[in-house]
Amino acid sequence: MLSRTDPIWIDDADDPRVAEFRSIRERDLTGRENRFIAEGTVVLRMLAAAHARGGDFVAEKVLLLENRLAGLALDLASFPPEVPVYVASAAVLDAIAGFHLHRGVLALGQRRRQPEARELIGQLSQRALVVVAAGISNHDNIGSIFRNAAAFGVDALLLDQTCCDPLYRKSLRVSVGAVLKVPFARGGTVEGNLALLLERGFDIWALSPSGRVEVSSITPGPRTALVTGTEGSGLPAPILEKFNTARIAQVPGLDSLNAATATGIALYQIASAQGRLQDALAGS
Repeated sequence: MLSRTDPIWIDDADDPRVAEFRSIRERDLTGRENRFIAEGTVVLRMLAAAHARGGDFVAEKVLLLENRLAGLALDLASFPPEVPVYVASAAVLDAIAGFHLHRGVLALGQRRRQPEARELIGQLSQRALVVVAAGISNHDNIGSIFRNAAAFGVDALLLDQTCCDPLYRKSLRVSVGAVLKVPFARGGTVEGNLALLLERGFDIWALSPSGRVEVSSITPGPRTALVTGTEGSGLPAPILEKFNTARIAQVPGLDSLNAATATGIALYQIASAQGRLQDALAGS
């Protein structure tokens, strides 16, 4: 069994032991046996923490630039010994990845199970905050929404089937690993996800530039869901007609904020009103 002081040196970019890292820009592992690439030091740490929690996410292997090995010794020690650590020179690592990898830190992870929306909702307490996303196809926006969700104590994220996979390498990197922390389900329709939340007594607020009240006027209940849609077309009209809607005031001349920014502003308001931020400050 390997110890954390025994890295495995890779001298050939075609070494089959690191095949999963090859040409990662063109052939992302999202959707392939539930595996994903974690890139960068912060995401590596989040993957180690997720693995240690024994939840849905585990690490399978790590690949590092040779000059990153010493500085990451403590982080690597947090992985179990059976997770191999491979090390390569800059030239070999770039040949493996297919581009210049200036961060020099990669890991292969796996999501062992994918809970459905009903399961996640059933696990929530009587004070809960959920984000429901519809049609978010931009990987930067998905990653930023997860980062906002983690910052404001969101309990679960429900993504409809038209949202991109948050475990795509860029989304995971933009989220700074929050995708590995905030529970989420991806699938079904936004209407179906909202119906499940209504069954469980959630107050639902939909974000829209044409919202009926200012976001600062949201008075969330103990169980609240915030719905956000894609930029441009936004949320479907039936959702805006059926549920409470909120807008974010801005100066004239711009169509709207991007989905992640708008979601972050609204989450701050709701989390503050629910007492989540006060709880965090009291514990700091």
